Amino acid sequence: MGNTNNTAGGWGFLALELDGVAGGASALAAAVLAAESAGFHAVTFSDSPAQGRLNALQRAAFAGPLTRSLVLIPEVDTAYTEPFHASTQLASLDYVSGGRAGWIATAEDNPAAAAAVGRSYVAGDGLAQEAAASIEVSRRLWDSWEDDAVIRDVASGRYLDAGKLHYVDFDGPGYSVKGPSIIPRPLQGQLPVLVPASLVGAGLVEPADVDALLVSAPTAELLVDEVRDVRERLGGGSPAVVVELDVVLDARGQAGAQRLGDESSAFGEPGSGGVDGARRARFAGSAADLADLLTEVLEVADGVRLHPARFDIDFEELSRLVLPELRRRGVLAPVPLDGTFRDLLGLERPASRYAATAVGN
Repeated sequence: MGNTNNTAGGWGFLALELDGVAGGASALAAAVLAAESAGFHAVTFSDSPAQGRLNALQRAAFAGPLTRSLVLIPEVDTAYTEPFHASTQLASLDYVSGGRAGWIATAEDNPAAAAAVGRSYVAGDGLAQEAAASIEVSRRLWDSWEDDAVIRDVASGRYLDAGKLHYVDFDGPGYSVKGPSIIPRPLQGQLPVLVPASLVGAGLVEPADVDALLVSAPTAELLVDEVRDVRERLGGGSPAVVVELDVVLDARGQAGAQRLGDESSAFGEPGSGGVDGARRARFAGSAADLADLLTEVLEVADGVRLHPARFDIDFEELSRLVLPELRRRGVLAPVPLDGTFRDLLGLERPASRYAATAVGN
């Protein structure tokens, strides 16, 4: 069967979750450099709390200058994070990384998070509505500077052409944003936005407002059917689909199933652990069997986000056995040197929606 995804070259990409990297800045630097050297297309940064650790966006920004080809995708919550600040920090990440930034927009069902910032607790469909509003205002703010707004005119003493900056005039759930942004338009114009499939649909986050869906299933065997079901539900022209998969590989003389018992605290109960509480499939077995599964999944999906049970152990097997085999099979898209995340997804750079209007008009 021919590949049906939309990524560059028609084949898929692999992203590696770095939440399991233990240690400080030096450990994170070593992990991102190792992932880039191994041939991963992207790394993701979970925002799960850990004492003394920088948040996901800060860790991604730290990794930006260290890498050349690796796409950097932090999770940033939409329910209790001010969208103006999130959008400007994500735009800064795009500059730091040279256009290799993305955003996993989450919506956390967490009363403690609401209390920490003095906001009312949001649950159910309200989480998706918060996500939709945050994505929309971020996209407007990214467009609020035209690409040529910075003129650096020494003769007139003007740094900006004010006619190239635009109000966004957004009214959201409990807040409003006037704009414009405080940072120039991102290098990609618009950062690719990835959203859990559970938040996308009629009355929730509109499919047209996201660039990729995060999809999983109760078991690894159901992943291909789940991807097909999501594409059918959303119809033609649907966003890219990225599969979420926990990985516990045979390693260091232990079978994956045996390690799964030892590493159960890393994942929780089977079928749990996904973004925003969604079910996440789990694979336990050999590198060869994982290569077979990924080959099948990447026939229908645009990418896979791997969550290793133990980063130091599973990364070794992934880089030594799985990625080389997938490249030998021609399953993976080329890693674009000096490219952008939009390039990897096969997306054109969009024009600013405000190009015809100006601040004060």
